[in-house]
Amino acid sequence: MKGRFCGLVWRWLCWGMLCLLLASPLVALAQFRDSAPIVVDGRRIFNVSQSGEYSAKQRAEEANRLLRETLRELPLSPAVRVDYSQEIPVIRLNGNAHLLSVTAEDAPQGRTVQEQAEIWVQTLQTALAQAERERQPDYLIQALVLSLVYAGLAIAASWGLGWLWHRWLKPRWESEPVSGEEPVTVGLQTAAQQPIQAETGARVLLTLGRAGVWLSVLVSILELFPQTRQWSRFFVDIVVNSLFSDLFSLGDSAYSVLDLILLLALLAALIVAARSLKKGLQSRILRLTGLSRAAQETIAIIANYTFILIGAIVLLQLWGLDISSLTVFAGVLGVGIGLGIQGIAKEFVSGLVLMFERPIQVGDFVEVGGLMGTVERISVRSTEIRTLDHISVILPNSRFLEAEVINWSHNTSVSRLRIPVGVAYGSNPNTVRSVLLAAAREQKDVLSAPSPRVFFLGFGENALNFDLLVWIGEPRKQFQIKSDLYFAIEALLRQHELHVPFPQRDLHLRSGSLEVSPQLVAALAELAASFARWSRSQPTNPKPEPN
Repeated sequence: MKGRFCGLVWRWLCWGMLCLLLASPLVALAQFRDSAPIVVDGRRIFNVSQSGEYSAKQRAEEANRLLRETLRELPLSPAVRVDYSQEIPVIRLNGNAHLLSVTAEDAPQGRTVQEQAEIWVQTLQTALAQAERERQPDYLIQALVLSLVYAGLAIAASWGLGWLWHRWLKPRWESEPVSGEEPVTVGLQTAAQQPIQAETGARVLLTLGRAGVWLSVLVSILELFPQTRQWSRFFVDIVVNSLFSDLFSLGDSAYSVLDLILLLALLAALIVAARSLKKGLQSRILRLTGLSRAAQETIAIIANYTFILIGAIVLLQLWGLDISSLTVFAGVLGVGIGLGIQGIAKEFVSGLVLMFERPIQVGDFVEVGGLMGTVERISVRSTEIRTLDHISVILPNSRFLEAEVINWSHNTSVSRLRIPVGVAYGSNPNTVRSVLLAAAREQKDVLSAPSPRVFFLGFGENALNFDLLVWIGEPRKQFQIKSDLYFAIEALLRQHELHVPFPQRDLHLRSGSLEVSPQLVAALAELAASFARWSRSQPTNPKPEPN
């Protein structure tokens, strides 16, 4: 129990950290939305802000163009200085080339523009010196070695993720039983109800993890070389811009791809948390209440969907979406339900009826549409039945409300079986009755109360017809019980020299003379004479002469 609790706490901590990581780029985006970077060899060294009629992007583009032209002249060491001859400090490059003017908007609170200009000059000098150093042969050789090391680390990380999947995650899913199942059916449930969705999601995460490793290594290798660093920055800028740019608007707010990804991730975390809550509610709380399995399942399902509904509303509000703006979508959704998704709405309503009216419950043995099996799960759209062949059949909920359903476990699981038996004429009915009752008493699955009974139905065409009526407590085992009873009855009948007849028919023939009319005799005589005349008129084939 302690290990499960620790695992649950660890899972919640992981999801919380993931949500914080997903939310952190939004803070960074808010900080740099109104600024533009100054770049040296693909490295952002500082940001400039809007100044007067010049936007931050315009100021940065002009300064970056001049820096790129200067870098082409390396190894000539460029000179950077601050010019205080004008109203505001001006950073000049290689003498009198105007690089950047430092305004009050560029200086943070508590720092003068002169101090900010000196800081930027020192930063530029350091960046230009580093750019000159990175163009030396020694650095290029070192970068090439680091590239090979990064590639090796990527191979090791990719292999490690695969090893983690095959040696730890996959065996854990294959061996973990479904919570809440009876011990008798745990093995079958594990084989048939494998968490396929979780396994598929883990495979997708494995693929994304490997792709992320290789993309990170590729970007890191491109970052090592000043000639290719712009490519990595270009790739990163494309990704960042595609994530942060506005994709659509709802009401007065605009949302980007990152906002949508964040919402989907939070909703996925909500669904996982709801499933964990459902399992914990079933295994740790409802199991201790003494309620039936069906009642536990119903309460857990209602709690699960209630948690998801309330959590989704809270997440949408925290995400910044005005719920009142969804009235139009609610109207469109209503029209869609009325026109395009009538079947889904029908199954949803049927599922609610099944959950609250409870004509069938989880664990009931039912027969519907020629299918017989145990109800394993009832959801808002469908019901899962496990047949006697241990095959899971998913049926729409409406089938249980529109068609005739035989519920062998409704109110009570005790049911009666009828075993018809026929014996040959001449058998003692009292002996037959004793034999049938003895066969019923031998079976451990046949209830002693109500006691088995034998009825003499009457005289059939070929046999004396009897009915053996027995009561059982497990309807799902009725076919096995019938088979065992027939085996026992046949053995006892053979032991008491009682025979089971087979269908037969008796044909009686009566001997005597058959009277024939004179007209028929004359017609037959004339027919015989005509045949004789025709035979004599036929030519005789001569025998061939020997050679």
